[in-house]
Amino acid sequence: MKLELRHITKKFGDFVANDNIDLVVEPGQIHALLGENGAGKSTLMNVLYGLYEADGGQILLDDQPMQFAGPGDAMAAGIGMVHQHFMLVPVFTVAENVVLGHEPVKGPDLIDVSKARDIVKQISDRFGFEVDPNALVEDLPVGIQQRVEIIKALSRQAKILILDEPTAVLTPQETDELMSIMRQLKAAGTSIVFITHKLREVQDVADVITVIRHGRVVGQAAPTASQSELARLMVGRAVDLSVDKTLHQGGPVALSVKDLSLVEPTGRALLEDITFDVHKSEILTIAGVQGNGQTELTEVLIGLRKSTAGSVTLVTQDAAGRAVTTDLTNQSVRTILDSGVGYVPENRSKDGMIAGFSVAENLVIDQITHPPFSRHGSLDTRAISANGARQVEQFDIRTDTAQAGMGTLSGGNQQKVVLARELSRDLTVFIASQPTRGVDVGSIEFIHGQIIAERDAGAAVLIVSTELNEVTALADRIAVMYRGRFVGIVPPDTDRNVLGLMMAGIAADEALDLTRQESYTDQVQSEGVDHD
Repeated sequence: MKLELRHITKKFGDFVANDNIDLVVEPGQIHALLGENGAGKSTLMNVLYGLYEADGGQILLDDQPMQFAGPGDAMAAGIGMVHQHFMLVPVFTVAENVVLGHEPVKGPDLIDVSKARDIVKQISDRFGFEVDPNALVEDLPVGIQQRVEIIKALSRQAKILILDEPTAVLTPQETDELMSIMRQLKAAGTSIVFITHKLREVQDVADVITVIRHGRVVGQAAPTASQSELARLMVGRAVDLSVDKTLHQGGPVALSVKDLSLVEPTGRALLEDITFDVHKSEILTIAGVQGNGQTELTEVLIGLRKSTAGSVTLVTQDAAGRAVTTDLTNQSVRTILDSGVGYVPENRSKDGMIAGFSVAENLVIDQITHPPFSRHGSLDTRAISANGARQVEQFDIRTDTAQAGMGTLSGGNQQKVVLARELSRDLTVFIASQPTRGVDVGSIEFIHGQIIAERDAGAAVLIVSTELNEVTALADRIAVMYRGRFVGIVPPDTDRNVLGLMMAGIAADEALDLTRQESYTDQVQSEGVDHD
């Protein structure tokens, strides 16, 4: 089935999310929509899927104009969508989720459960998905849940499949498996619209790449285009994708975490016996699929949650070079910040800023009670304004004035404000969770440079990221989390496949052995050697 979008425009008030977009997806083609978060990719696909009504333009399937009043119309026309956040009922089985809304029946009121299972099995067997129709969705790994979403779309005869940021919650191995599935679907004649902001993935699997920036199509590229060329299209200028740093050469411990645990009142363990040190002038990155305890760990470290057991200790040196320890275990956020810990939360909109305040005010929001920003209980607005102007220039925050509302800035510039606020203080430890989430490639380049500079200035840096490229680029050491535990701490040059296995819960030594075995098997097969 051929898909054509002509002059699609979608507005939210005065904001133009999609501006006169044209797109053609040929039958059996993997067409990647590449662009930064907020570029308008998902909005465009939500228009196609009937979730939004376009303010202008036309949708054509096999040259026939279509109008969709909702997702039901889109599905009936042969369009399926796998959303970034899965639309599955956890307590239902795979078969129940797949047929939900179009259940096969026997008799007037009875669901044909056997037929529902057969539907799942037929599609699963055809594409090698290996999905058990009787399994409860809540018991399945994330990668298998995604396959359930794909089966659900295919069960409704989808000829065009939209995958919205499908690798955001996958390990590297699960990502590779998804790419293989996409190629199988393509071979079977299914057209795929692949929404992503990850350059390596589009190069691996796409037939055609369309780049969207600020709601407009800015160009098309072949998958043979270099990452630098694709980044230039995404951002509008040349971008250095490498991180220039030398590895940490050793130094005194600045942050020591021992046997840290967090248990919910229900008895469910969110963190179990977490132990690690971060040294002065070192970056320790934490890798893992989202939802394995990373958020809870950073919130305990900064005082937003109270640990059930264990300790958090800050280590500084006095004038004579002697170690001075400060117990930060379950202290208040204010006490921890004032002790020399900086914190960038994973959700800047919820936890890192106040949209109704000015940029200048947001830049001092956690220092507002300290000189020079307040004196004798009153705010010094001149000092706040002067600091704002200085930080806007130093951190390349794109705004006409520091007095502009924080809510008027782009996501990348909001993140720069949060980063500038923390890095403008004298820090012993800097903690950043998802430091580049939702920012463009150009801002990522800048933010990475600032993180490296903070490390080189002597701070101990702890970075949590679900972006494996970011984890390996910034790290002096990498810790991998799985279900509230540290699976292991490994060097930054650790093989990507080893890291992926660790992210699935396999210990470092075992993951390394498995990777070596797999590599040896591949070599034997490629050489055609018979080893009995």
